[in-house]
Amino acid sequence: MLKIAFGAALMIVASVVAVRFAGNLPARPASPMAQAASAQAVAPPAASKGQLHGSYGRATVVLAADPRGHFSAEPSINGVKIRTLVDTGASVVAMSSEDAQRAGVFPAGADFQIPVSTANGVVKAAAVRLREVRIDNIVLRDVEAMVMPQGRLGGTLLGMSFLRRLTGMEVSDGRLILTQ
Repeated sequence: MLKIAFGAALMIVASVVAVRFAGNLPARPASPMAQAASAQAVAPPAASKGQLHGSYGRATVVLAADPRGHFSAEPSINGVKIRTLVDTGASVVAMSSEDAQRAGVFPAGADFQIPVSTANGVVKAAAVRLREVRIDNIVLRDVEAMVMPQGRLGGTLLGMSFLRRLTGMEVSDGRLILTQ
């Protein structure tokens, strides 16, 4: 179990490092789609009233890439909107302490037991379960997550503990299509 926790923590660290240093990379030329779209969900046709339904009536959300090719979303976590970066390299949803508190998640000091290596050294994260994570019409309950100590993560990563529970995930033409 400790090996699994350490592996998950290592994946989060790699994601944190990537997010921290991504701003220092030169921006690649944006596609016309990326230039026209913000990092928010792409507006669906008016008839769908804010929700897309894929094949067989499944809930579908389409996210547009930012100019650097990153996908962000603003899911409701435990009823509170939290800006996140979609990160397939993160094993779990990784929350900053500040975002966790906004979402009503308050791990006790003793809960911070999972060692995570970061660019600033090893820190201990807390394993938690999120009551609900909702992106438009996609809703998942009881989602595994980690909370990083205060000041150690500059935002929240929407990792594989959320993404792997979807029925589909596809990148096409500068868009990330999530299906439940």
